[in-house]
Amino acid sequence: MKKLSSNEVRNLWLNFFKEKGHMVEEGASLIPANDPTLLWINAGVAALKKYFDGTEQPKSHRIVNVQKSLRTNDIENVGYTSRHHTFFEMLGNFSIGDYFRKEAVTWGYELLTSPKWFDFDVNDLYFTVHPTDQETKKLWISLGVDPTHIVESEENFWEIGEGPCGPNTEIYFDRGPGYDKRGPELIRDDIDNNRYIELWNIVFSQYNAKLGMKRSDYPELPHKNIDTGAGLERIVCILQDGETNFDTDLFLPIIHATEKMCGKSYDKKENKRAFRVIADHIRTCTFAIADGAQFSNEGRGYVLRRVLRRAVRYGKQLGLTEPFLYKLVSVVVKNMQDFYPYLTGKIDYVAKLVKIEEEKFEKTLASGEQMLLAVLQDTKGKEISGKDAFKLYDTYGFPYELTEEMAKEKGFSVNRAEFDVEMEAQKERARNAMSKAQSMNRQSKDLLDFVEKSEFSYDPTPIKAKVIAIFKDGVRVKELKDSGALVFDKTTFYAESGGQVADQGIIKNTSDEFNVVDVQHAPSKQNLHFVDPQGETIHVGDEFELVVDMEKRRRTTRNHSSVHLLDEALREILGNHVAQAGSYVDSERFRFDFTHFEKMTPEQILQVEELVNKKIDEALVADIRNMPIAEAKKSGAIALFSEKYGDIVRVVNFGNWSIEFCGGCHVNNTRDIGSFVILSEESISSGVRRIEGTTSINAYHAMKQREAILDSVGKSLGALSYNEIKDRLATYTERNNELQSQLANLKKQMVNQVAKDLLATKKNVKGIETIVAKVEKYDKDMLQYLIDDLKSSLNEYFIFICNVDVDRVSLAAASSKQAVANGLLAGNVIKEAAKIVGGGGGGRPDFAQAGGKDVTKADATLDFVKTKLV
Repeated sequence: MKKLSSNEVRNLWLNFFKEKGHMVEEGASLIPANDPTLLWINAGVAALKKYFDGTEQPKSHRIVNVQKSLRTNDIENVGYTSRHHTFFEMLGNFSIGDYFRKEAVTWGYELLTSPKWFDFDVNDLYFTVHPTDQETKKLWISLGVDPTHIVESEENFWEIGEGPCGPNTEIYFDRGPGYDKRGPELIRDDIDNNRYIELWNIVFSQYNAKLGMKRSDYPELPHKNIDTGAGLERIVCILQDGETNFDTDLFLPIIHATEKMCGKSYDKKENKRAFRVIADHIRTCTFAIADGAQFSNEGRGYVLRRVLRRAVRYGKQLGLTEPFLYKLVSVVVKNMQDFYPYLTGKIDYVAKLVKIEEEKFEKTLASGEQMLLAVLQDTKGKEISGKDAFKLYDTYGFPYELTEEMAKEKGFSVNRAEFDVEMEAQKERARNAMSKAQSMNRQSKDLLDFVEKSEFSYDPTPIKAKVIAIFKDGVRVKELKDSGALVFDKTTFYAESGGQVADQGIIKNTSDEFNVVDVQHAPSKQNLHFVDPQGETIHVGDEFELVVDMEKRRRTTRNHSSVHLLDEALREILGNHVAQAGSYVDSERFRFDFTHFEKMTPEQILQVEELVNKKIDEALVADIRNMPIAEAKKSGAIALFSEKYGDIVRVVNFGNWSIEFCGGCHVNNTRDIGSFVILSEESISSGVRRIEGTTSINAYHAMKQREAILDSVGKSLGALSYNEIKDRLATYTERNNELQSQLANLKKQMVNQVAKDLLATKKNVKGIETIVAKVEKYDKDMLQYLIDDLKSSLNEYFIFICNVDVDRVSLAAASSKQAVANGLLAGNVIKEAAKIVGGGGGGRPDFAQAGGKDVTKADATLDFVKTKLV
């Protein structure tokens, strides 16, 4: 068995399968491209779904890759076990309708046992097979595997939802009785252990799973596939003789850097879990952010936030009370940059976002402690319910262990069993979502088998073309009488891709004319023209003139080219961290999504808009050509990180200023765009902004609409010209501000007098000065003024104000530190008082607000609060 570095393992894997005729496919971004069913790329095959379900034909039917993956459904196990990770790498080899069982098993044996490759001793390897898959069992034995090292298991069948499925065989490495004295029964009975380590899973994808059908009745796939996955971290652990996956060159540099920060040793048993969690989680954050993710309260941003907060909490166990994770980003990058060179340009950006999030969590922890105090006050008895503990954990990011620790200090316990039930329910929801997400579509045999050539020309000039194939619901037919898809030997109709909508238009001959309503790609990239003959008949071999709607094409082309200029302008104005996160282009307008961590200022929007129009005015000539991908990257062309490209790519270059990989339709010169206008800029998720805009005649219409609004405003202000509007508006604004200031002063004066009157009514209850009062028709500001005024005149206090309006009651309460310590928590009092007036609300122990609709119960609310002060 060889001793190899992690990078040597990656390259050895790739080189072995290259020798077997596989194409190396670069690993995809952690953020799935064009797959809304997946939150993250969570397995080696996830980025290849389009090949396995027949949506798209791969360039090569033999593929090998190293795929970054991210899973958090078992995050609580990270740090507790030897092999659980949130970020990990899968080594995979895949056959899409090419080789099958014999080659996959034979090559697997060769790669693992040959002295040229990994050089494992076959006597240290164990194998599992499905009981019905005797062919695989015989293959292993014929290669030299001891039959006693083969375990049959009903679990060896890979199936997730509808679509490709089949039996699988797993390969385990036996680390010896020093790790567990029990034998192969650990594998047979699926008992978690540290002796038999699963290295590799080979799936024989040969059936098409269908809902409601017995597995034994599943039909065979038209094209059988091989899907394998080997865990890099596990293989490296074995080859480097690490006690766990963490004791390898993938994690130790991060662990050692953390040791220097905290001054504690990883070798001490009580510290290992914290060091491992930190090392795992900062890898996850670094790669996820570098691939375009952002922290947020939903979706993948929420997952990322949860990962970081867990790492911060474990950092506190090591005495790291200040932000520290951001300092580890450069360590992760240095350790991984040989295989992932793109990380080097992301260090500052990732570190900045991590530090901001660490600082936010410090504030969250402070408020979480106050929420915990409120829970303690509200708890009957001395046990906090698991539901409350889980709410603190899930909603406020307050770790269970911290809840347990603080509760213990106050003499409380926490119902861990109930908490675990809530946690398991959340995991089950995650597993169900993952199961649904990983399901693949059923293959369409006719579309998969369709490989006849069809030429596409970007020149939209009408041409004559022949129908070479017809498809109805994925089935190839000879004629069409209602809606279906046609393939021509050549076409000028653009198929929807890259964010650009499909062309529309007509096909016609001497006897018929039909509308083309959509164009989509077939698996082998031929253009499928969707038409509805409405009772007429179209036959294979019929000839038509293809006429693209030129007006729509021209406008779509202008919008698409303007998006390229916008992309470059955003990088120039906002910074190089800007990356495209999605786009949509049609004939009316465009939308462009991009990564940026804050709202654009009006000045920045104007700068971007002006820069794009400047480049239009400069009449930059479009240089559009196909070139080898290496040459394209060398030219500085921008590629979408989440997209996959072939060896030859199409590059669109406007004056050496905007250079991008793109297969869409573009103007010949930027002056053809005419004019460009930004219609809106907004957030669509944390860290992702969206600009909508338009060009040409639509831009003119947009500007005229704005002009009409300006005319209306000028008329309302009494301005005689556009130039006068600004002065008039400034005068009105200044006067309005003066009046608002006067009004605020009057309110404060009135409230100040009321406060003096209320101070005269205060009562001292056990050293706490209390005020419980009712006011009428106060607005929000006045109520806040009153609370603040009273607080400034008191030392230790409890204040409760009930504000009655026509049809609404507003409640506010404030408690000093001593009042909170005495059990007068503003949030709890408000929560109960609000129920009396038919409302709800709450807040922190020191301040809370609520509202209700039953004004007749205002006095009853005051009476209730007074009983709390006895």
